[in-house]
Amino acid sequence: MSMAGLANLVAAMTAFVGTHFLLSHPLRPALVGRLGERPFLGLYSLVALLTFGWVILAARTAPDTPLWWIAPSWAWQVASIVMLFASMLLLGSFFGNPAIPDPTGKRRMPGEARGIFAITRHPMMWSFTIWAVVHALLWGSASNLVITSGIGILAFFGALAQDAKKKRLLGEAWREWEARTSFWPFGAQLAGRSPWRATLPRPALLAGGLILWLIATLAHGWLGGPEVGPWH
Repeated sequence: MSMAGLANLVAAMTAFVGTHFLLSHPLRPALVGRLGERPFLGLYSLVALLTFGWVILAARTAPDTPLWWIAPSWAWQVASIVMLFASMLLLGSFFGNPAIPDPTGKRRMPGEARGIFAITRHPMMWSFTIWAVVHALLWGSASNLVITSGIGILAFFGALAQDAKKKRLLGEAWREWEARTSFWPFGAQLAGRSPWRATLPRPALLAGGLILWLIATLAHGWLGGPEVGPWH
């Protein structure tokens, strides 16, 4: 990869991550107050789409880069199992997640932490963090490390920032949710605050996560990447 191509990818990823943090935290109160909740979410989505499109274009048009390492075959199999877990986290995060902004402005907190939320209160963020770590370890190219580093930083530190923001917005309700859940996956179970049986997801989520994982691993080869999962 030429230095110009790598610089373009770094700039694109910096814009993607930076605008996410700016719009989610320091700029959000003023923009919501001026635009309203729904228009702000529209602006947020548009900026995310444009900057992510820049990342994709920069990654696809950049020249090939030398590989510093490629993980052995057994590591790819282990990584596939880990990504199945990440698929469960991602899919489960869309159902009953109090961290996802509600366009109506309503603030709803679950009565108890079950399934995915018994594992972590940030399932979406951890699914992307796991994705970033797994892909960085498997494929040691400059472009891949730029992308995975950006996604990993956004997801992990975004989850930390989200806790601080939600405590400010929701106060005691979020503190009670924090007390019933864990930031780290399985942290509540390891600390003895939640039983392990609470982490069992519903059969529909297990099936949906498996389907999502199969589609994602199959698409990996279609999109020009290495064959992974059951296709490896």
